[in-house]
Amino acid sequence: MHTCHSIFCITPPHMLQEIVRNGSATQRDIALRTLITSEQFRGQRRAMKTMAAFMSAAAETGNKRRAVYDAKLGSELPGTLVRSEGDHASSDPAINEAYDGSGITYDLFFDIFGRNSIDNKGLKLDSTVHFQKGYDNAFWDGKQMVYGDGDEDLPAAERLFNRFTISLDIIGHELTHGVTQYEANLAYWDQAGALNESLSDVFGSLVKQYQRKQTASQADWIIGEGLFTSNVKGVGIRSMKAPGTAYDDPILGKDPQPGHMKDYVRTVEDNGGVHINSGIPNRAFYITAIELGGNAWEKAGRIWYKTLTEKLQERSTFQQGCDLTYEAAGELFGANSLEQQAVKKGWAEVGISVAGDAPSGCLSTVLSVFGISLRAEK
Repeated sequence: MHTCHSIFCITPPHMLQEIVRNGSATQRDIALRTLITSEQFRGQRRAMKTMAAFMSAAAETGNKRRAVYDAKLGSELPGTLVRSEGDHASSDPAINEAYDGSGITYDLFFDIFGRNSIDNKGLKLDSTVHFQKGYDNAFWDGKQMVYGDGDEDLPAAERLFNRFTISLDIIGHELTHGVTQYEANLAYWDQAGALNESLSDVFGSLVKQYQRKQTASQADWIIGEGLFTSNVKGVGIRSMKAPGTAYDDPILGKDPQPGHMKDYVRTVEDNGGVHINSGIPNRAFYITAIELGGNAWEKAGRIWYKTLTEKLQERSTFQQGCDLTYEAAGELFGANSLEQQAVKKGWAEVGISVAGDAPSGCLSTVLSVFGISLRAEK
């Protein structure tokens, strides 16, 4: 079953498939409908991207512009306008979370990286809440953010997901897909797709850290914090610090993310494992940030942002991600600087050496340049 090819969904398809296999009748129904809905949006992103580019060309610059719409459990986008920039807070927490989350994301990119909204031209930040009934996902569709309410209508004992606006790192993650769309435009397949997902995790986590004023060592490095209900044995969708440990649940299954190239998963599911193998570059960033200390957005974030906006290309591999972040660190902080060495260590810890430094016989690292792994999917 192939889903989320053309829209960028936060809930990995493998997680929804596990619910279909293991859940109760009502849980299975919601998960299946979520998968089908995501499939129905396939093919729309290209048209939406063209429209977004047109809109951004005419956008005002230098001003934060947010709008939140209510789909009222339907599928029409954007829905009914319920809060615009500068309006008072709503009594609806989902509306306020979507509004505040997009604002905090804007602030990180503007304050730290000098970026004016998603497209760097002041693109209006539109969000739709209450999308469909029992929709267990959130996504960037090439033009705007869309959030489901989770399975809040199920009996308390069966609920797995809270509303998808509840997690700030999810909001930052999805909006970063928009930044990537306007910059490297990484293909959503195989290693390029996993880099795409990883970059969204990186900046999604940085948005949360920035809002909380946390250092790298203080941060939880969890993506999807607060999304699961107490019925789920897990802390979030992914752990950047320790890929593969975010959840282990009878219904959702076990977190399948590897944190090292020796465990790279070759699969045709999930667009070649974009939500699975992203754990490898995620951990590389985490290690780099911890090595550098302080606030992760100040150095590691700047290195990754420069790489995203100036260096990565549509089909970049993990090896190229390694080499280009190393190169960006040298340009920002100097050759052989502590920052450049931290980047080198971050990637080395996940089994990828900077080009020219690979030890003789390190076949798995060399093969990773071509998106090849020695491990077959079980």
